[in-house]
Formats: sequence, C-alpha cells, structure tokens
Amino acid sequence: MTAIDLPEQPLQSLPATEPEERKAPVNWWHEARSIVLLVLAVLAFHSFVAKPFYIPSESMMPGLLTGDRLVVSKFPYGWSYVSPSFHPLPFLKGRLLGRLPERGDIVIVSPQNRREDYIKRVIGLPGDIVEVRGGQVILNGVAVPQKMLKPLRIPVDGNAPCPPLQFPGALVTDKTGKSWCELPVRQEILPNGKTYTIIDMGPSALDWYGPVRVPENHVFLMGDNRDNSADSRAPLEENGLGGPVPWEAIGGRAEFITFSLDGDATLNPLTWLHAFRSGRAGNSLRPASVPPPK
Repeated sequence: MTAIDLPEQPLQSLPATEPEERKAPVNWWHEARSIVLLVLAVLAFHSFVAKPFYIPSESMMPGLLTGDRLVVSKFPYGWSYVSPSFHPLPFLKGRLLGRLPERGDIVIVSPQNRREDYIKRVIGLPGDIVEVRGGQVILNGVAVPQKMLKPLRIPVDGNAPCPPLQFPGALVTDKTGKSWCELPVRQEILPNGKTYTIIDMGPSALDWYGPVRVPENHVFLMGDNRDNSADSRAPLEENGLGGPVPWEAIGGRAEFITFSLDGDATLNPLTWLHAFRSGRAGNSLRPASVPPPK
C-alpha cells in the first residue's frame, strides 16, 4: 500500500490567557459619604416634613391608645428650636413661617424642663381665659359644651390593660369571656366647632384649675383622658406642662395612625401578626367638625 503524504499543518499557538481583571479597591470615602448623606436626608425629612411618633401612655385615650404609631407633620405651624430631630438646641424665641395651631388640633410638645415629646390637644389660644370647674372647661367665661355618650368599650390587651388605679371599676368581662375596659365618655365641642371624645372617670385633682389668661404666642393644652394627663393643668414638678406653653415648644401636628400594636407579641414570630390591632391603621387624627355652639 502506497503511503499518502498529508500536507503539513502549521502549528497554531494557543491564545494567550488574558490576565484576570483586578477588582477595584473599595472607595471607603465614597461609601462613608453616601451613608452620611442618607442619614442627613432622613434627619432633614424628620425635622422639616414629617416624622413617626409612638404613643407611650394613656393620656390621649380614647382616641389614641398606647402602642399606636402615627405620623406627625412638622410644617403646619412653621419651624422652631424643637423641630430638629432629638431636640439638640436650647430654647430659641420665635418660629420660622410660624402659624398658631387651631383649637382641637392634636400636637406634640416639648416640656420646658426635659428633652422629650408629649402629645396633647390644643384647647386655649393667646388671649383666652381658661378655667376648669368640676371637670368642665370654661373658655372666656363660657362653658365648653359636653354631651354624655354611651360608655365606650376598649378591648383589654398588653398595651391597654385597664389599670384599676386609672380606671377604677372599668374592667368588665362579656359572656364569651373577653375582657373590656368600659369607660365613661363625653363629646366635647369647642367654640370653632371642633369635636372629639374625652374620658372623665369622676372627681379628681385635675378637675379644678385657673382661671388663667393664655399669654401672647402661647397655647393651653389638655389630654383627652382628663383625669390622667400631665398637661397644662399640672405643674412641671409633677411632669406636667406647668400652664400655657410657648408656641416655640410645639413640634408638629398629629395627622393619622399608621398602625397599632397590642403589646402581646413575644419572641415567637408567629405572634407578631396577631399583635396588630385591627381597624386602627389609617385613622385620621384631625378633629371632626360640627356647627359651632351658639
């Protein structure tokens, strides 16, 4: 058999292996700057636009319960020394683009002797003469109308335990064994027609106050849970507001509830969903309006 000579094939060299691209080093200065700018943006939003707020006590029941989370807008009354988050500034007189609240507004306020926020309702404006007689508010010599309502039942839970010292005799149990806090409530109507519901458990030390005239650029604040509220009727020494407060101390207006927790959640994630109170998310905190009393 004759051997067949095949043409020689030129040897092809293998492509050179491309060197691996080196990973660019982390620009830590850029990362830190981005984080700082994000934090500053959040603080600016909280300080000048709106911020979340947590209800820590029963002073604004029945409208607000311990465990409610809500949004407070910062701009309706302008800005003051308490507007920045965490209240880093000392008292400074005046407000930027300042406007007085309206009667009936729910506002956050910083007491003169501490760096924390309270939440109360505006009752008196500059020039008003405010007095409380037997639990009834008297504005400029005229009793603020109150209408007795049917007792209100609030479900008992971890954040609303119906403590007997605050609500004596209010804890009841229905036929199914469910516990409720049954509270005596009244509808109060301010001179501008703003109306809301208050709790009055009976005679208490806060049922008598004044009369006092609200100074210029001050407001008089009260809680809706009238017998359990450290407000303008209570002295500073008792953690109250010590009378009318300067409008500079107002930090914003409460707008609506975002969600509410009953305080019964545990470390078990299965309990977290059941800790949400139904029917409270989205509830407006602006007072309703009726025709002003004649």
